[in-house]
Amino acid sequence: MFFGSCFSENIGQKMNDLKFKVDTNPFGILYNPESIANSLKLLLNNRTFTEVDLFFDQGLWNSFYHHSRFSDVDRDVVLKKINSRIEYSTEFLRKADFLVITFGTAWVYEHINTGQIVSNCHKIPAKQFNRYRLGVNEISEAYHHLLEEIWKINPKLKIIFTVSPIRHWKDGAVENQVSKSTLILAIDRLITGLGDRGCRYFPSYELMMDELRDYRFYADDMLHLSTVAIDYIFERFSKVMISRESNEISKKILKLKKSFEHRPVNPGTDKYREFICFNLSQIKQLIIDFPSLDFTPEQIYFEQELARFQELGTE
Repeated sequence: MFFGSCFSENIGQKMNDLKFKVDTNPFGILYNPESIANSLKLLLNNRTFTEVDLFFDQGLWNSFYHHSRFSDVDRDVVLKKINSRIEYSTEFLRKADFLVITFGTAWVYEHINTGQIVSNCHKIPAKQFNRYRLGVNEISEAYHHLLEEIWKINPKLKIIFTVSPIRHWKDGAVENQVSKSTLILAIDRLITGLGDRGCRYFPSYELMMDELRDYRFYADDMLHLSTVAIDYIFERFSKVMISRESNEISKKILKLKKSFEHRPVNPGTDKYREFICFNLSQIKQLIIDFPSLDFTPEQIYFEQELARFQELGTE
């Protein structure tokens, strides 16, 4: 299970592409430790949202606990999306082997009227919020208690913390650095305090700052990561987090994924038919070797392509 910033989504998607059973951001993208902790507590309590948990603004129903991807013009649609996701992720958390938490910023926005630290401001005017930075002790102590509660329902769960390498430039250069430092210190204090418990740190922020210094490792906005940078950090992640055997399996899956994404220039050639048949045979063997993995989308696609090819041949 992956929780946190858009960096969590990047790594979670790559794990999903490799056929790992993954649940990524059941509340949408989250940035600060308090919002992530609140979301995990909602899963622990299997909380059901009702209409009183939503607010209406600019034609949309929203939740301060959720990213705007859950917002909708129809209140019932929002509640259905939220509650079905919570139900699924509550069960997923109980069975998960790993929980990867990515902190993005130590800065939080507290809604003045409700006192709630929001996960997303939903473009509400800034004057309706108090903005402040969480402290090192505040974060580490909150997570110490939270992880103890999580381990009660899933004792085997291993926790991986990381700090997003994406800078929050709107905070300012200095404030961004103070924020990232606060997060790193809080995680260090937490892990040190927990001792030998299943809790570790992966240095994604440090890899970006110290190893990937060239401009080609940044997207056009010079803040987010380029595909090359994401691939590099994931390669380092996979070396320490994924077993050698699983990495070997991953190579076969990635090869199939490239074939799945390939779109032919001339789909009526015998060469393309051979390509389809070869991939169907590869899928069949993968299903035999790894019955727990799901290759349904790939199999359906290549079977449809083969049927289409045969139809072209009879015309």
